[in-house]
Amino acid sequence: MNIDPEFIFETSWEVCNKIGGIYTVISTKAKSIIEEFNDNYILIGPDVWKGTTKNPDFIEDPNLFEGWKAIASKEGLKVRTGRWNIEGNPQVILVDFTTLFNKKDEIFTHLWETYKLDSLHGEWDYIESAMFGYAAGQVVESFQKHQLPYPINVIAHFHEWMTGSGVLYLKNKAPQISTAFTTHATVMGRSIAGNGFPLYENFEQYQPDRIARDFNIISKHSLESLSANEADVFTTVSTITAKECKQFFGIEPQIITTNGFEKDFIPKANLFEKKRKAARKIALEVASKHTGATYDEDTLLLITSGRYEYTNKGIDLFIKSLNNIKNNIRKKIVAYITVPAGHHDPVLSENGNFYGVDRFLTHHLHQPENDPVLNELKNLGLTNHESDNIHIIFAPVYLNGNDGVINLPYYDFLIGFDLSIFPSYYEPWGYTPLESVAFRIPTLTTNYAGFGDWVTNSFVLEHNSVKVIERHEGQGSRAISQIENTILDFVNLTDHTSIRKETGKVLKKALWQQMAHNYMQAWALAVHNSSKRKINLPAKKYTETLKIDAVMNSHKPEWKKILVQNILPKELLPLKELAFNLWWSWNYSATNMFAGIDPVKWKLFEYNPVKLVESLSKEDIDRLMNDAGFINSLNGVYADFKDYMKQAEDKPDEMVAYFSMEYGLHNSLKIFSGGLGILAGDYLKQASDSNKNLIAVGLLYRNGYFKQELSIFGDQQAHYIAQKFTELPIIPVRNNTGDWVTVLIALPGRTITAKVWRVNVGRIPLFLLDTDIEANSTEDRGITAQLYGGDNEHRLKQEILLGVGGIRLIYSLGLQPTIYHSNEGHSAFSGLERIKNMMEAHKVDFHIARELVRANALFTTHTPVPAGHDSFEEHLIRAYLNHYSEIFQISWEQFMAMGRHNISNSSEKFSMSLLATGLSQEVNGVSKIHGRVSREMFTSLYPGYFTEELHIGHVTNGVHYFTWTDEAWQKLYKENFDKDFENNQSDPKAWQKILNLPDEQIWNTRLALKKKLIEAIREKLKNDLTKRQESPSLIIDSTAKIKKDTLIVGFARRFATYKRAHLLFTDIQRLSRIVNNKRKPVIFIFSGKAHPNDKAGQDLIKRIIEISKMEEFIGKVLFLENYDMISGKLLTSSVDIWLNTPTRPLEASGTSGEKAVMNGVANFSVLDGWWAEGYKPEAGWAIEESKTFANQQFQDELDAQIIYNTFENEIVKKYYDKNEQGVSTKWVSYIKNTIAQVAPNFTMQRMLEDYYKLYYTPLIERRKEIYKDSFAPAKSLVAWKNKLRDAWKNVSLDSLIVPDADNKPLEFGNHFIAEISLNIPGLDPTDIGAEIIMGNKVDGEVRKISFKYELALVKSNIGKANFKCEFPLEHTGVYDYAFRIFPKNELLRYRMDFPLLKWI
Repeated sequence: MNIDPEFIFETSWEVCNKIGGIYTVISTKAKSIIEEFNDNYILIGPDVWKGTTKNPDFIEDPNLFEGWKAIASKEGLKVRTGRWNIEGNPQVILVDFTTLFNKKDEIFTHLWETYKLDSLHGEWDYIESAMFGYAAGQVVESFQKHQLPYPINVIAHFHEWMTGSGVLYLKNKAPQISTAFTTHATVMGRSIAGNGFPLYENFEQYQPDRIARDFNIISKHSLESLSANEADVFTTVSTITAKECKQFFGIEPQIITTNGFEKDFIPKANLFEKKRKAARKIALEVASKHTGATYDEDTLLLITSGRYEYTNKGIDLFIKSLNNIKNNIRKKIVAYITVPAGHHDPVLSENGNFYGVDRFLTHHLHQPENDPVLNELKNLGLTNHESDNIHIIFAPVYLNGNDGVINLPYYDFLIGFDLSIFPSYYEPWGYTPLESVAFRIPTLTTNYAGFGDWVTNSFVLEHNSVKVIERHEGQGSRAISQIENTILDFVNLTDHTSIRKETGKVLKKALWQQMAHNYMQAWALAVHNSSKRKINLPAKKYTETLKIDAVMNSHKPEWKKILVQNILPKELLPLKELAFNLWWSWNYSATNMFAGIDPVKWKLFEYNPVKLVESLSKEDIDRLMNDAGFINSLNGVYADFKDYMKQAEDKPDEMVAYFSMEYGLHNSLKIFSGGLGILAGDYLKQASDSNKNLIAVGLLYRNGYFKQELSIFGDQQAHYIAQKFTELPIIPVRNNTGDWVTVLIALPGRTITAKVWRVNVGRIPLFLLDTDIEANSTEDRGITAQLYGGDNEHRLKQEILLGVGGIRLIYSLGLQPTIYHSNEGHSAFSGLERIKNMMEAHKVDFHIARELVRANALFTTHTPVPAGHDSFEEHLIRAYLNHYSEIFQISWEQFMAMGRHNISNSSEKFSMSLLATGLSQEVNGVSKIHGRVSREMFTSLYPGYFTEELHIGHVTNGVHYFTWTDEAWQKLYKENFDKDFENNQSDPKAWQKILNLPDEQIWNTRLALKKKLIEAIREKLKNDLTKRQESPSLIIDSTAKIKKDTLIVGFARRFATYKRAHLLFTDIQRLSRIVNNKRKPVIFIFSGKAHPNDKAGQDLIKRIIEISKMEEFIGKVLFLENYDMISGKLLTSSVDIWLNTPTRPLEASGTSGEKAVMNGVANFSVLDGWWAEGYKPEAGWAIEESKTFANQQFQDELDAQIIYNTFENEIVKKYYDKNEQGVSTKWVSYIKNTIAQVAPNFTMQRMLEDYYKLYYTPLIERRKEIYKDSFAPAKSLVAWKNKLRDAWKNVSLDSLIVPDADNKPLEFGNHFIAEISLNIPGLDPTDIGAEIIMGNKVDGEVRKISFKYELALVKSNIGKANFKCEFPLEHTGVYDYAFRIFPKNELLRYRMDFPLLKWI
C-alpha cells in the first residue's frame, strides 16, 4: 500500500495574514515544500482582510480552480483563490467562514455529540477560530471530492487550536483524508505564563481541567486537546512544548517539527554588507535625532523584538540589565525595542529637540501613561540624555517599510545590529533569535525557549554566538546578571568576525532544506496511521461520461439595441434642466406646464417629466415650438426656477449631513415605502425652500417598494418593477478628472463598489449609493435591489452601505458637514466610520474620537416599540464589523456593548437605535407622546435616572406645504392671506384670515376637490376591478353611488395591525345603518399596502375587500389599490374626514392627517402621535389618549362604539346640517378652524425651524466647544471620565445628618436640613454633586420625582467633601426621599452622557 503523501493542504490563521511567528514558519517553509510537491500543495487561510485596499500578501487569481469554485459556491462555500506574495508564490485558498456564524450552534452541537467538544464556554475569539477551521475542513473535503483524482493520499495539516475543528470535521465527514495537527504553543501554557504564574516549577501538578476553568479557556483547551488526540499525526515545534502537550493533552507528539528558515530571505554577500551599512546608518540617525548625541560608526547596536508581552518576552529584564551597566561602560550603546503597540503618528521634534518620553519613542502611543516600557524607564530614572552611555529607542510599530520613521522592513533593519537580546520566559520556539542568527547577528535566548533548547542539544559553540542563559521562576536577578555579562563581554570583544561567522554554523542546520524532512515524515506517518481506516471506506462512485460532437444552433433572433435621443432646440432646453430638478414637483405652475406638453402621456408616464421629455418626437418638438402659449409658460416657470436657485448662494456656512434609508420625493422616483420616506422627502424640500445648507445621503434602489395588486379574493400581490435609471431624475457624480465617483466597502471576503448618483431637490443635493454595477458579484449587486428586501443579513449590508458608505461618500466629495443627523437608526454605522476617521486623521484614541463624534450628532427615532428597532445577531456583527473593534483597540465585548441594553447578556442582539443613541449628543422622538415613549424605552441605558429626567426630547413631525396642499387651496391662501405668508407658514396669525372668508367659497372649494376625487376614483376603480375580473354589475354599482355631496371618509396608510383598520367593522349592522342612511349617506374609502411579510396586515385588506362586495356596502366601502404619493395627495386633500385609529401609543407621529389639515380636512383620530397636540375642539374629533381597559380586545370594542357614536351623533349630523344654499355652515366652521388653529403648527417649515432651534444650533455650539484648541476640551473630558471611573468605587459615605422624622413629623413650613459627608479619594470635591430626590412609592417603588434639590458643597479637604441643603417644606403629606451622588463637570452637556450614580 502506498503511504507516500501526494497532495498537501496546510491550514493556518496566519496564511496571508501576518500576526506572529506562525506566519514566519509557513511563509519561509513554503518554498521547500513546493520543491517537493509543486502544485500539489495548497495553503488555506482566513479571508479576514477588511481594508478597501488589496491585501498585500494575497495575489488574487480568479481563474485558479475556476471550475471547482463554481461547485463550491453551490455548496455554500465562499472562497477566493490566488497566490501568496512570498518566495515561491504558493497556491492559496482564502475562506470566508463568516457564513457559518448563523449555524454555529448546530455545528457545536454536532461536535459535542461526536467528540464531546465543550464549546459552551467559548467566546467570539473561540467561535471565529472554530468556524474557520470547520470551513477549512469543508473546503478540503470539497476540493478532494471534485478536483482530485481518486484514490490519492491527501493530507490536511492544521496549525494551532484555531484550526483544530478542521481535524474533527474531516475525521467525521471525510475519513479518506489523512490529518495532521501541530500546536506551536499550548493555550494552557500561554495562559499560565501570561498571567504571571510559574509554569515549569511543579509542572506535573497542574490539572488541565481546573486550570482551563480558572483562566476561562475551557473551550480552547477542549478543542486543542481533542485535535491533538484525534489527528492522524500530532506534532509540535520543540521538546519543551512536547512536555506541555503530554501534561495537558495526555498525549506525546509523535514528531517534533522543528522550525527552520529559508536562506533566500538572506541577501547575498555584496548586497548583505550594503544593507547592513544602510540599516546601521538609519538606526544611528534616528537615535541621534531623539537624544541629540553623536555616535561613532562602531557604536554598539542592540535590539529586542517580537510580540509585546512585557514579562513573558523578558523586555523588563532587558531594560533593567541596561540600567545596571550604564555606569560600567565607556562605549556608547544604542538599544532598540521594536515591539508593536497601540501607536499613531511619528514623534516630531519641537524646534529640533525632543522632550520627555518623546526622547525614547519613534511614534506616539495612544495611552503612554499605561505603557510598561515607558513606566519602567521612568521608574529607573532613564532619560536618554545626550551624555548618557546607553540610549534606548522604543519603536512601537510593525516595521513594514513605511512606518514614517525607520522606513525599512524588519529584516532590512535587523541586519544592521550587533547583538540581539531575547530573554523570554515562555517561548515554545522563538523565531526572533533564529532570524538574528540568519542575519549573522549573535543572539541571547534562554533555556525556556524552544530555539535555545534546540541549540543547547545540537551544538557546542566556541564563541557563544547563541548565548543560552538560564531562566527560572523567582530568579529574575540571576537572569539579569547573565544578560549584563553577555552585553559587557560583547562590548569588550575586539574581534566580532569569529562570533558572527559562527552564527552561520547554527543557521546551516536550521535551514528548511534540513528541517522540512520532519514535515515529510509527519505526513507519511499520517497516511500510515490512517491506512486501516481507509481500507473499510466504500469505493468512490464515478459517473461515466462520453465526449460527443455538438454545434450551436439558434432559431431565435439575436436582438441588438440602438439608442435614439432627441435633440432639443435652444428654446426647449430648459425642459431638461427642470425635469432633472425635483423643484418642479412642488410647484403647480411647473407641473401644469409639463402636463400641457401631452396630458395623455403625462398620466401614462406617472407624471415623470424625465421620461416625458425623453419621449418627445420631432413632431412633438415642432408642435411645442409653434405653441406661443407653451413657450411663454416654459419661460415663466424657468425664470422662477432660476431666481429660486440663485438664492442658494446665500446659504449659511454650517452644513448638515442628513441620512435616511428612504426618501419620498415623488412617485416617479421609487426609493420610499411609507411615512419615514415621505417625511425625509418633505424635509429636503423644506430645507431647500428655507435655503439651508444641507446635504442628504441615501440608497438608490433598482426596484424600490412594491406595486400592489389585489386578487379577486382580496389577496395582496406584491410586484417589484425595476426602475429604468435613464428615466429618473438622477445624475452621475463625477470627480475632477471626469471619473464616476465610487466608494469601497469591505465585506467578508471581498470589497464592494458603490456608484454615487445625485438627485437635485431644489437647492439641496441628495446623494444616492448604488451597488448594481458589474464590478460587484450578483449577490452584492442585489444589496440595493430592493428597499427593505431580503433577510436580516441583507438588511445589515444595506445599513453598512448607508452608514459607512455614506460617510466615505461625503469624504470622497471633500465635504465637511458640521452636523450629522440620522433619520432613524438605519445609518448608525456612520458613527463607527466617523470614529475611525477621527482616530486616523487626528491621531486620537477611541474614547476621544467618540466624544468628538457625539458632539455634533443627532439621532431621530421614529419607532414607538422596542421590537421595531433594527437589531442584528452577534454573529452577523462579528462577520461584518469585527475590524472596527480592532481599529478602535477595544475588546469585542466593549464593541458589542455599544448596541446592547444589558452588556452582560451575550444573547441580546445588537441594536442600531442603541448604537445611534450612544454616538449622538442629542436624541429626539417625533411627537410629544413619542418623546415620552422613547424616554421610557431607553431608560435602562441610564440606571438610577427617572424617565422624565432623560435628555431625549421631541420635534413633532410636519408636512411640506407646497407638496401636500392642493393647488386650489394654495391659490385661495395666496389671494387672501398676507403677501409673505408662504415664507411665514409657522406663524398662526398668518392663517387667521381664513376665518374671514365666505362660507360658500370654502364649501365650493371643498366640493370642487371632491368632484375631482370622485372622477379619479371612478376611473381607478373601473380599472382595478376590471383587471381582477370582477363582475360588470359590481363595477357599475361600486362607482355609480359616489357623489360629491356625500360625506366621504378617508382611511389610507400602511396596513399594520396596530393601525386598527378593522375597528370600523366591529359591528357590521351598525356600520350598515350609517352608510345606508338615504338622507345622510356616508362613504368610507380605504387604501394602503401591507408589508409582504405581514400576514395579519394583508388579512385586514382581504377583509375590507370582502365587506366591500357585500350588497349593503357596495359603493359605500371602497378600497383603492396601490396607495402611493399621487393617491395620497388626492385623498388627503379631497375627503371630508380623515380617520385614524391607532393602538395607543404606537403612532409615533403620523403625518397623513397633517396633510389633510393643510386642505381643511377635519381629523377624527385617537389622541396619539401628532393629533394629541393638534386636536382642538370644533376643529376635529378625538378618542381620548388614556386606555379604559388593559385588555386590548375590550379597548378595541369600546373605541369602535365611540367611533359609531361620534359618526351618528356628531359628524354626520353636522355635515348634513345645510342651509338654503346647500352649505353646512357648521361644517365650514370645522374646515376654517382646522386651517386656522391646526395647520400652522404642523408645517414642515415649523418642524425645520424646531430642529434648528432645539438641536442644530446647540450642536453647532457644542462642536465649537469640544473641538477648540486641538480638541483640548474633549481630551480633558475623557481624562476626567477615566479618573472618575477609576475612583468611583472608592466614593463612600462618611456621615449623614437628616431631620428626625421618625419621632416627630415635620410641620408645614419647616425647613428640611440635611448634611452629607463623603470620602472621595482620588477626586476633587468639584467632581461630585449631591441631590435629594423626593417622591411617593407605588407598589414599593418611586417611579416619578415629586421634588428635586441639589445640595451645596460647603466644605472640602483632600479626599473629603461635605454637602448641605436647606429648603422649606411647602406641601403636606408623606414623602419618600433619597440622596443621589453623581459626577459633575461643566463639559457634560447632560448627566446621561456619563451615567455613574450612587444612592444614599
